[in-house]
Amino acid sequence: MSGVRGLAAAFDALDVRLGPGDGPVAFGGGLAPQELLAAYRRGLFPLPVADVYASAYNEALYGGAVEAGEVALLPGREDPYELAWWSPDPRPVIAADGVRLGSRLARRLRRSAWWTSADRAFGQVLEACRQGRQPVWLTEELAAALARLHALGAAHSGEVWEGEELIGGVFGVAVGPVLSLDSMFRRRPDASRVAVADLGARFGAAGGRLLDAQWDGPHVRSLGAEPMARTRYLAELSAAGGDVSPDGAALPVARLG
Repeated sequence: MSGVRGLAAAFDALDVRLGPGDGPVAFGGGLAPQELLAAYRRGLFPLPVADVYASAYNEALYGGAVEAGEVALLPGREDPYELAWWSPDPRPVIAADGVRLGSRLARRLRRSAWWTSADRAFGQVLEACRQGRQPVWLTEELAAALARLHALGAAHSGEVWEGEELIGGVFGVAVGPVLSLDSMFRRRPDASRVAVADLGARFGAAGGRLLDAQWDGPHVRSLGAEPMARTRYLAELSAAGGDVSPDGAALPVARLG
């Protein structure tokens, strides 16, 4: 355990503000719960690779920056390039209760029989998010680590159901007032968007403030994401208050309309 604590301390000591905003901030480290939480507290999220070829690509692309001291190299792995840590600057964030559904979808939801829950089917959501994704970043090692975080109450899932069929979901890691969303999936049109809105509403009702979309792009902008400077994002992470857990009760999706 002392080795794990030491690796967590390595994340705590990392000055993320000095790292690149458009590339990895660090390589190496591990995925034990203490390390993962220390990384998320520092505004980092993991991006493992699936094979040695992708690791060699990371080394070829970023090895010079590591040698120059621009990207940190953390202890704990024989091949550090198989695990990258990112902290984009700026960071796309959404107010917890500010996920944008659009008027047409909202009208549909008012007549919908779909229902939602939180933390009811974390494993199913995690597995659905792994299926068919290229490149593979949600590796077996990372999936197992996130499942451990869920068991500890730090990782959460939002689910959308049609009857007893899981048709959409999202999962992420909560640190203080921020929920960092790692991935989502859908089996019906707009079901992933509904999952984000529902989990955000639950997180906000429990005292959360921000949803971190991690990667900027047209889809997250359509959900209401706005860029936030990394320095401000780090300040939000360290804001006073304890960790926030969403209520998991089954609720009708019509309330979101």
